Amino acid sequence: MTLALAPAVFKLDPADPVGLARVELEPGASIEVDGRRLAVRDRVPRGHKLALIELAAGAEVRKYGQPIGLAVRDIAAGEHVHEHNLRSLARGGDPHAPDDRVPVTVPPVDMAPETVGARTFDGIVRADGRIGTRNYVAVLSTVNCSATVVKRIAAAFSAPGALDEYPGVDGVIAVTHGTGCGMSADGEGLALLRRTLAGYARHPNVGAVALVGLGCEVNQISALTEELGLEDRLVIQELGGSVATVRRGIEQVRELLPGAAASATRTQAPVSGLMLGLQCGGSDAWSGVSANPVLGVAVDRLVAAGGTAVLAETPEIHGAEHLLTRRAASPEIAQALLERVHWWERYAAAEGGNLDNNPSPGNRAGGITTIEEKSLGAVAKGGSTPLRAVYRYAEPVTEHGLVFMDTPGYDPVSVTGIVAGGANLVCFTTGRGSVFGCRPAPSLKLATTTELYRRMTDDMDFDCGPVIDGRATVSELGEALLDEIVAVASGRRTKSEELGFGDEEFVPWQLGAVM
Repeated sequence: MTLALAPAVFKLDPADPVGLARVELEPGASIEVDGRRLAVRDRVPRGHKLALIELAAGAEVRKYGQPIGLAVRDIAAGEHVHEHNLRSLARGGDPHAPDDRVPVTVPPVDMAPETVGARTFDGIVRADGRIGTRNYVAVLSTVNCSATVVKRIAAAFSAPGALDEYPGVDGVIAVTHGTGCGMSADGEGLALLRRTLAGYARHPNVGAVALVGLGCEVNQISALTEELGLEDRLVIQELGGSVATVRRGIEQVRELLPGAAASATRTQAPVSGLMLGLQCGGSDAWSGVSANPVLGVAVDRLVAAGGTAVLAETPEIHGAEHLLTRRAASPEIAQALLERVHWWERYAAAEGGNLDNNPSPGNRAGGITTIEEKSLGAVAKGGSTPLRAVYRYAEPVTEHGLVFMDTPGYDPVSVTGIVAGGANLVCFTTGRGSVFGCRPAPSLKLATTTELYRRMTDDMDFDCGPVIDGRATVSELGEALLDEIVAVASGRRTKSEELGFGDEEFVPWQLGAVM
């Protein structure tokens, strides 16, 4: 993406009929765009869209060179373009026939080659070859009814000095959730929950695991212990109640700690062992200009080194899915992605909704008007390499390169699925300011603007704002971000880790009837 910087306006593509206000524009202001003067007709907040030419009612409006909506009335040059005069294409039905979104052939992608394995990080190599970036002991609840017991077991190891004898252990984490019962015993919801829990139990950042159940729940602990090959289990009704289970749980964790510590020696590992989860939350209009493209460059470099990146949030690629199907490594992969998009279209319609309901109040306040506009900015996180696979929620990711996982757009639900799939580090871009953590995977938060980075410095890890004011290029910051990713993967703590965030963000996707 080339940014043409005018004194007050970004024009993201030469053919775009709208520009992005770099500063707040007041009515009557005169600005120069494309060598001509333009009078601003009404107040345009920073980051919002300004009409650069006259647009007739019904005209297609483009940003990034791609359609983001239709004008609902005549729009004069110099006018603010937002919800009052622009609507989503999705509101009028999907303008793309399925065949238009599947490529006949997959074009090659030019990339600067990098020798696989030439770059390394200090990782934790597990006995089965998986590579971790952290080393936790995880205590998992099978059902919400055992969640408090799980939290109390983990809390016994949270005091300062509690793990001093085990320097290789990053902590004992409580993995709890709000479901596990009141659901079909053979439905998709239960299968998805078990797949998610198993993904966390097997995660390369988990050195040991304990399972805690109530006893009478639908999600029986025996199914998980059998799948995971675990012999020990903690069942509240069998052990005599909550107090006895907490006591036995603390004992079990103490028994697990020496082994977890012994397996935690960091050693040089190839960058190809990194699986990077990609997430954006609290997006604003700058997300698609700075943070997401910067992350996309880092993804391209990681993929060139043999690593893996997991793009997700299916509702937030709607209207931009053609950019991914064009890059699919095969027509079958493209079709698999479209099948997921169409599922979400049916799902939203069945609930009386529309995928254009997705942009949140914060997104809209930040200048994002339609789902197409949000999606076009969001897919930039995925860089430019071929799409190698499409996975269902929380499925184990086995393919290297750029892959896609079907998740909701809601941040904790989405990242839970990505981490369950095996992501050992997450990059989270934000324009409004998210404070997200996701243990056991470290969460590296990328601020879209320098103002946000400075205002929320205790939460933000990386400043992508220099792209906006011309202090750095997208490519330069992408290379710098990859250095940050490698440093965090090697053990440097992120801001959310310093704050102790990440226990409450385990939120498996609930599908099926709650009975």
